[in-house]
Amino acid sequence: MSRHTLYKNARLLDPETSMDMMGEIMVHKGKITAIGEQVDAPENVEVIDCSGNCLCPGLIDMRVFVGIPGADYKDTIQNTGEAAASGGVTTVCVQPVTDPIIDDMARVEFLENRAKKAIVNFIPFPAITKNLAGKEMTEIGLMSKAGVKAFTDGNKSIANPALMSKVLKYSSMFDALIIQHLAVPELSDHGCMNAGALATRLGLPGIPTSAETIMLERDMRLLKSVTTRYHAAQITCLDSIEVIATAKNSKMKVTAGVAVPHFALNEYAIEEYRTFTKLSPPLRAENDRVAVVEALKDGTIDVIVSGHDPEDPESKRVPYEIAEGGVIGLETILSVSLELYHNKIMPLLDILAKMTCNPARILGLDSGKLSVGAPADLCIFNPDVPYKIDPAKMASLTKNTPFDGRLTQGRVLRTVVAGKTIFEYQA
Repeated sequence: MSRHTLYKNARLLDPETSMDMMGEIMVHKGKITAIGEQVDAPENVEVIDCSGNCLCPGLIDMRVFVGIPGADYKDTIQNTGEAAASGGVTTVCVQPVTDPIIDDMARVEFLENRAKKAIVNFIPFPAITKNLAGKEMTEIGLMSKAGVKAFTDGNKSIANPALMSKVLKYSSMFDALIIQHLAVPELSDHGCMNAGALATRLGLPGIPTSAETIMLERDMRLLKSVTTRYHAAQITCLDSIEVIATAKNSKMKVTAGVAVPHFALNEYAIEEYRTFTKLSPPLRAENDRVAVVEALKDGTIDVIVSGHDPEDPESKRVPYEIAEGGVIGLETILSVSLELYHNKIMPLLDILAKMTCNPARILGLDSGKLSVGAPADLCIFNPDVPYKIDPAKMASLTKNTPFDGRLTQGRVLRTVVAGKTIFEYQA
């Protein structure tokens, strides 16, 4: 018989119930069985003293690119899991941008079977369109009935309005979540950074914020006639925030996410042509970054994601314009997000909600909360430990972090999945 495990002397943080108290949690057979200031423990219980550190639900990252299948040299199931665990992430939502593309149930099951040996939970998000070509819809109905949570074309937008209208109408029949990457191809395909004075000075082709907002506004118009659940994958600018706010005020089933770099960095991180800061959508101007932070504060943006997208050195150590876009972020999602707490911008529970109960609610998961019967997916961290981000110490095979050398506060000490410790920090 498996032993009970008691986590004691912990600052329990549960954004779902606004719980913030010193207490204990009992775990047995992968589930939380008791929570309180003091929990009655059976004999021979395993006791883990949290030493006053924070204990919250394991983080859920809704936007992670992996190298499996087709690009093992970038990332594997094993090291993606290790990277996630060291960042307090217990569930990663995998984008379909693989080789072959995850666009049918057989390929979803292939990845699920490969991920059974992973130390964290992997949730595949299959493609909305076949081969990510934006021309023909995948079998959304069949995959939804088989338990698929959400659909996305990853880092590609569905540009054809007639096709998008069809997707939204069909998806509403199955309560499927449609996740859209926002970029009008004609305005974004030939650019590599935010359009503006800095792009002109650097001599680089720009991508205007209108490339994002026009696509978003179009989708909101299409959504007015259907009840589909829609998620904007990454919001980066003030104009898009206003569109999302209007849609929410109209009671539309719309949610939005933001990647950590888009509220922690602005376009000036690109100076000296740092290709490790190239991503899609690009880093924006400071006024847009500030607007994103405000949207996180007021709830217009629901979810924080890492946007973890490993790229090998050969695709990054080239001229900026031809470098691949993408940054890793699983290992830094919590520590960099905690800057919002240390800078007194947002309460700790509100920040954690963007990575726990909010994505769980959007995806219909049982995790993301501290409650009896919930999966024992836990993250124990010290929010005050200072450290310098060092790519050489990261679990990711690729080291393309935009936060190289950044001084931050917040260290994950232990990560637990289904009651099993999968990561423990060694000083």
